[in-house]
Amino acid sequence: MNSGIRMVMAAMTAALVFTGPVFAQDEGALMPTHLQYRNRAGVGEPALHSMAALVLDTTHSSVLYSRHADVAMPIASITKLMTALVVTEAGQPLDEHLTITAEDRNLGRKGAGSRLAPGVQLTRGDLLHLALMASENRAAHALGRNYPGGIAACVRAMNAKAHALGMTSAHFVEPTGLSDENVASPADLAKLVQAAARVPLIREYSTDGNYTLRVGRRMMRFRTTDSLVTKPDWDIVVQKTGYISEAGRCLVMQTVIDERNVVIVLMNSFGKRTRTADARRVRRWLEATVRSRGSRLAAT
Repeated sequence: MNSGIRMVMAAMTAALVFTGPVFAQDEGALMPTHLQYRNRAGVGEPALHSMAALVLDTTHSSVLYSRHADVAMPIASITKLMTALVVTEAGQPLDEHLTITAEDRNLGRKGAGSRLAPGVQLTRGDLLHLALMASENRAAHALGRNYPGGIAACVRAMNAKAHALGMTSAHFVEPTGLSDENVASPADLAKLVQAAARVPLIREYSTDGNYTLRVGRRMMRFRTTDSLVTKPDWDIVVQKTGYISEAGRCLVMQTVIDERNVVIVLMNSFGKRTRTADARRVRRWLEATVRSRGSRLAAT
């Protein structure tokens, strides 16, 4: 990780001890992101353990919570949402068989696990499914390698798409998220999540709980990296997890809470289960605000 990002991340870690109100920029003026709840009794802010976060109510186009939302940082496998976007937009056949190669295996990071050995052949659709649901790194790399023009063209398309979406701090250098040079701010990632949610295939694959397919001579079952999609009390439209040491545990999603479409971005959680626990804290907080509002309206 470059020294500039290290300094920013260190400052953000120190800022976690600050418990005052969180502010966001709104048309040139600083305002509390929870301003719409300022008169509601008993409603504070969620006590999140993620270093950076953004909660966006897309139904009412309002930021509900923000912490370091404009700071670019490594995004790990959240990258795969952008890879999926450009691959689906390229319009290549989903039933075309692609081969995992040694190039897909040699991704330059220790611990970059995969269950796909060189020589395995899977369809482009299967690789996309595994990249989104199981965060399969070799699957994502093979998708980029087989993009028209290869990896370099895929990365150019990813950066062009980021620019088109207004992701002003985003930058990509490869399609898996294993590089800490893939960076974006939570505010940028909210735009990426909303764009991904508009693609039915990405919605379907990213929210699948498990997927069984033939890999070589045997059947293999892959599972989601996000346990929340298997919970019946969650209505998740699209999601992606991520982890490398420089990024910490990350989670982005668009979900429905109390009939509102909500984008949740959680970056650099320090514990293995913290990102999902933080998502639950956000949900409880939002549900509490709705109940509080209902009680206040009934009292009047």
